[in-house]
Amino acid sequence: MPLNLLVANRGEVARRVFRTARRMGLRTIAVYSDADAREPFVREADASLRLGPAAAGESYLSVERVLAAARETRAELVHPGYGFLAEDPAFAEAVRSAGLTFVGPPAEVLRLAGSKADAKASAARAKVPVLPGYDGAEQRDAAFVDAGRRVGYPLLVKPSAGGGGKGMLLVREERELADALASARRVARSAFGDERLILERYVSPARHVEVQFIADARGTVIGLGERDCSAQRRHQKVLEESPAPHLDDPRRAKLQAAGERLARAIGYVNAGTAEFVVDEKGDFFFLELNARLQVEHPVTEAVLGVDLVEQQLRIALGEQLSLAPRPRGHAIEVRVYAEDPANGFVPATGSILHLRWPAGVRVDGGIAEGSRITRFYDPLLAKIVAHADDRDAALRALGSALDQSQVLGVRTNVSFLRALVAHPAVREGRVRTETIERDLSTLAPPGPAVAEEAVALAASAAYARSRGRDAQRDPFAALGAWRPLGAATSPIAVRADARERIVRVSGAGPYHVGAHVASRGQEPHEWTVDGEPAAAAIEGALAWTWAASDLAAPLPGVVVAVSATAGQRVERGAVLVIVEAMKMELPVSAPAPGVVRGVRVSVGDAVERGQKLVDFESDSA
Repeated sequence: MPLNLLVANRGEVARRVFRTARRMGLRTIAVYSDADAREPFVREADASLRLGPAAAGESYLSVERVLAAARETRAELVHPGYGFLAEDPAFAEAVRSAGLTFVGPPAEVLRLAGSKADAKASAARAKVPVLPGYDGAEQRDAAFVDAGRRVGYPLLVKPSAGGGGKGMLLVREERELADALASARRVARSAFGDERLILERYVSPARHVEVQFIADARGTVIGLGERDCSAQRRHQKVLEESPAPHLDDPRRAKLQAAGERLARAIGYVNAGTAEFVVDEKGDFFFLELNARLQVEHPVTEAVLGVDLVEQQLRIALGEQLSLAPRPRGHAIEVRVYAEDPANGFVPATGSILHLRWPAGVRVDGGIAEGSRITRFYDPLLAKIVAHADDRDAALRALGSALDQSQVLGVRTNVSFLRALVAHPAVREGRVRTETIERDLSTLAPPGPAVAEEAVALAASAAYARSRGRDAQRDPFAALGAWRPLGAATSPIAVRADARERIVRVSGAGPYHVGAHVASRGQEPHEWTVDGEPAAAAIEGALAWTWAASDLAAPLPGVVVAVSATAGQRVERGAVLVIVEAMKMELPVSAPAPGVVRGVRVSVGDAVERGQKLVDFESDSA
């Protein structure tokens, strides 16, 4: 009888683990929330079981529900994937206490790695270089102020239990520290259930390089090379590659030896990653230990020809490592997110109307046509990985793959990724951790031009007329009072500026109208709208026009801070309300100098996308 493997995760990583498990002859079990009941990972498993409602706390983050599902489905192994419970020592302990095999490190290693302070102390004891900072038990603001003066600015504020860049904030001078501490604590409490923070000296310019290793229960540790993850936005990785283009062989060997030394020192078992920052002199310093499979693991798999998930499973089953991998070529990965680069990379939601991934490269994706992207989970849609004999060839293959990628129905960062891969710093291997933020205006230009908004409005008006409703109303003249009438059952062709667009109308509230707008190129691609074929370009753009006085929630979420008060005079850019959505804090700021006339929400309120938060009157009104 095959062993039963339950994957305590969703989407892309669940599908990735299932793929290897099937090849190894294991029976696969999916667990899912109500929001994911129709998603591909559920269909692809040999068996599946509902966990609970969409909220992660009542489904994927519930240790009790996941264990109950494991018992009911008679699972023998539990793979946590990454995110959710993957690095929770209490979950690992509970799995093992239930007589099941946890595919990951021991609970005591997870506990150590989960505390940046403890991991940093372990690295120092293992003679791995660390950055100056503060990781003390005293967590009052005054302790951080004293530490900042001692260490010197700029500094990074980090959640001690955090990862993935969540809650990490750059503080350039002391007057910014109090607000950064408050924001980081909110994110840390919400995302990790632990609001402890640390300070760390900020290195800039710098590169971010990580060492992949794998270890068995007999003490064998094998380094599997490094990945350069310097292309980051808000401390979150966007592009990863291996080998690191800037490292010479001696420094590469020193980095790998440092990662292996740390793994041995703490008794690591299974797959893990040690992350480092590398300064302009080539000196490196330990950042954190990720005690799980990394999102970017396919880069290492491509270069070494090693299936890391297979190795994880074999180690969990008690096998001894016997790898002797040889690197071949160069691999580069980009992460495709549901987000709006033209609007501050705000996470996007919606339904996937059309999807086509490129051929000739590896795509690890979690979606299909009909998938719904909701506010409840991380907006990662897929990873595209190109592998070739050399770096230039890999970049060419990746650029071509992005040109072929088609995702309609939700805003994505594909156009941003195209620009990034073509950026001279990427082409020449000169990316630093601050490159994307520095060059953001060229990589992610501002939102759609007025002409595109006009196209969207014209299509909306055309649809309204086609339905015979209020044919005389002019949405251009009375935008604030005009309500969209729902989604069209077929696309609308609109000609403007000598170009034809195919437009799908959508609406989300009484004060704005929107449409997916795609210009028709010389080679239109076939896709469907409500089952009917239509021609459109590779990627649509989402054009929105908002009533000028609206300061609204950019996404469904929860209000976590309100700084605005009625009658308050504010300057342009002043943060009035902060909404948390998808474990991100989204500030709603004053668009111009003006006066707050009223505040419609309080801390803790649940809000919908487009819901008005503040009544605001600009000085120019």
